[in-house]
Amino acid sequence: MKTKPEKPMGVEITPIKGGLSIDDDVIGSIAAMAAANVEGVASLGTSSFKKVLVEKVKMTQRKSRGIEVEAGLKEAILDIDLKIFYGYSIPNIVRDVRFSVATKILELTGLNAKEINIYVIGVDLKK
Repeated sequence: MKTKPEKPMGVEITPIKGGLSIDDDVIGSIAAMAAANVEGVASLGTSSFKKVLVEKVKMTQRKSRGIEVEAGLKEAILDIDLKIFYGYSIPNIVRDVRFSVATKILELTGLNAKEINIYVIGVDLKK
């Protein structure tokens, strides 16, 4: 665990000013990891041929596939596409995903999740 650097004796440190900007893809990646860890979530997004082809042509892969983010300085709005495993309660999974994502985003970025819209796009058979 990292610790804060100690202040030398007799030295007054003035606050350092500056801005902070967190890219929407970073917030999307955090949300994707938080959502994927919820029991009953099979996968995020869809691996449609068109999306995969566009990523290959651009030579990039979105780590936050299935998640769209609009973030401001204090709040974020997320749209999450997910598939669930058959046999799990959809309302319970949605509640748990919202809680997990909102908690992780606040903890890691300091942003409040103003809205988390979840679209259940499929059901998979359990592994």
